[in-house]
Parts: sequence; C-alpha cells; structure tokens
Amino acid sequence: MTESYRKIEFPGSKGESLAARLDLPQGSPRAFALFAHCFTCGKDLRAARLIAASLAARGIALLRFDFTGLGHSDGEFANTNFSSNLGDILAAADYLRKKYAAPQLLVGHSLGGAAVLAAAKEISEARAVATIGAPADAAHVAHNFQSAREEIEREGAASVTLAGRDFLIKKQFLDDIESQEFLSGLGSLKKALLIAHAPRDEIVGIENAGRIFAAAKHPKSFLSLDDADHLLSREQDAAYLASVLAAWAERYLDSEVPERSEASEGLPADPGVRVESRPDARFTHDVLAGRHRLVADEPRAVGGDDLGPAPYDYLLAGLGACTAMTLKMYADRKNWPLERVEVDLGHDRIHARDCASCETKEGRVDRIRRKIRIAGTLDEEQRNRLLEIADRCPVHKTLTSEIVIDTVLEE
Repeated sequence: MTESYRKIEFPGSKGESLAARLDLPQGSPRAFALFAHCFTCGKDLRAARLIAASLAARGIALLRFDFTGLGHSDGEFANTNFSSNLGDILAAADYLRKKYAAPQLLVGHSLGGAAVLAAAKEISEARAVATIGAPADAAHVAHNFQSAREEIEREGAASVTLAGRDFLIKKQFLDDIESQEFLSGLGSLKKALLIAHAPRDEIVGIENAGRIFAAAKHPKSFLSLDDADHLLSREQDAAYLASVLAAWAERYLDSEVPERSEASEGLPADPGVRVESRPDARFTHDVLAGRHRLVADEPRAVGGDDLGPAPYDYLLAGLGACTAMTLKMYADRKNWPLERVEVDLGHDRIHARDCASCETKEGRVDRIRRKIRIAGTLDEEQRNRLLEIADRCPVHKTLTSEIVIDTVLEE
C-alpha cells in the first residue's frame, strides 16, 4: 500500500523543531506546494486538509506545518512574531528544496496569507501564490487583542484569550507586525496570484482583498467565497475553495512529472486503495484510489453527514461500472453498433428460502439487483449475448466467487 502522507520534522527560524505533514499523491509528485496556517491556528485546519486532498488528486504534494510554538511544534509562541513566521516559511521551503523539490505553489490562510505574500519574493522557484482571507498588512492581527493593548504597552506582555485558548502576547510582537509592509512589493512579484476572500468575513474585511488585488500585477484572480466564515468552518465552503484552488494552480505549474524523487521511492506500480478516517467526523472517510480522492459517508438519517456515497454505494458502483465497460469493450471488439449502456443497481438482504437459485437455505442472503439498458441497432442474438457477457465482468466474477480477505493490524 502506498503511503498518502509523511510526518515531517525540520528546524524552524529559531532552531526549534517544527512538526509538519507532507500530503502525497499516488505516484511521483508533479510538483510541491507549501501551506501557511492562520494566526494561532495549525496545520490540521479543515480547509488545509481539503486543499491537500484536492492538490494530491492532481499530483501535487503539499507540506503543511505548525509555526514555532503552535500545534505540535516546539518553542514558545510568546517569543515569535511575523518575522519569525516568515523565517519558518523559508525554512519549510528550504527543507522541500533540499529533500524533494522547491515549492512551486505557496498557499496562506489569514495571517499566513500575508506571510506567504511577504515570503514569496525569497522563494524564486514559486510560480503561484494563493491567499485565503488574508489581511493587507500584518498589523491587522492586532485587533484580536486590542483590549489588552494598553497592558501590553505598559507591562511589556499580557495574556490574551484567542479562540478559547490563552496566549502570551509580548510588546515585541506588536512592534514587529507594525514594521511589516509587503504590498509595495507585489507589483514586482512576477508570480500568479489568487486572492480568495469571503465578502462577509467578519475577522478580515473584504477591503483587504481589494487592497491586495490593486497592488498586484497580472496574472491575478479573485475568488469570492460567498457567505463563508473566516475559518471556512463549513465543509462545503472549504471543499469549494480546495477544488477551485487546485484547478487554478495547475495552469502555472510544471506539467512534467519528475522521473524520480525521494517522495516516490518504493511506491508500487499499483498503489491500491486507502481509506482514512477524519478525526472530527463520525462516518466521513477519505478514499484514495490511485491519483483520485473520493469521500465515503453515510446518510444523515443514520448519523452521517451525507458528504459522499455509502460503502455499499461504492460496491454497487464498482459492479455497475465494470458491467458497462465490459459490454462496451466486447461490442467494440465485435464491431457491434452499441451506442450507450445504462446499469441500475440496488442491494438488499432476503430470506434464503425465498431464493430458488441460492445454495444457502437458512437465514438471509445478500441480493444485488442489476438492470441493464442498451441502446443501438442490435439484433436479438446480439442483445442476448451481451446479457451473458455482463456476468463475465471481472467485478461480477469476484463477487460471485470465493473471496479471501487477509487482514493484519499495523501500528
């Protein structure tokens, strides 16, 4: 089985060990990207996870990390500032550059967006930059602790509660963010820019997106996130952003897949399928099939979030797809005028005694109902032959033969 991510550690700007995750596509990555999270957030934000999944589906590996003093990274948050965040981003880019390949895409959320704009000029290999709800100046973040500003100025530090957690903010942090200015450099950035922002963002107003857009040169794009909140806490908002960002980025990245990279060493020719649970969901799981990312879930009626097909839906889809492909391939080989195939499937369980063709005579048996419709100027003999061929599709044969499932438990 191919690994879909790697846990990474690398030294940050202050020498502390930073915790990171490298989300990998199946097979050799065509490019690498770097993600910077929002102020006091972390690498595991839902939007970051979905962006990683969308990029991986397009062959792009994403490194997301916790800034010094946050998440699982070492160090004291109180000793960090915007400048140290820039240093952490550059350290992350350098890690990718030395270990794999330099990032071609930089993505930043909120203050992380401002940070990647400031750091972009130092990462020459980057071809595209995307910001999400980013402020037009680093000092914007100070409004989060405006009530404690006087104490910070007077005492040199103050404890501030942000998102339900207490953080020590020092005066050096205020001095540092107020000294930062990156808008003037956007005109000479010479990188594609995507500015994603919600018009109703109550944390970072939409006017910030306007200032960034006005300061930048083309190619530049603006993506409205409609009524999403600042943290993209609704799954559909984060998923929409992730899909658009990934599609946009493809235009600006190298199209050639590297012949070999450390990220692809030891990957088998057939990567198989991996299913990963989500820590904040009951039934929602991510499904990795080759380069493709899917979602499996259950309907809301049984406690799921209905974000994807249920497991049995995927089972039926596999049989239906295999049936249609097999019929089309057979007809093509025979030069028969088969124009279209439609397969409807359903699954239930029936009493064995009600199944005349079943070997089992007690209890219940699983039944799959399959209805096939074919279009084309086919005669009766051809139609009957295609009905026979339907039972010969590989998935059908697998489901109706003896199956052995070997299961092992790994750390």
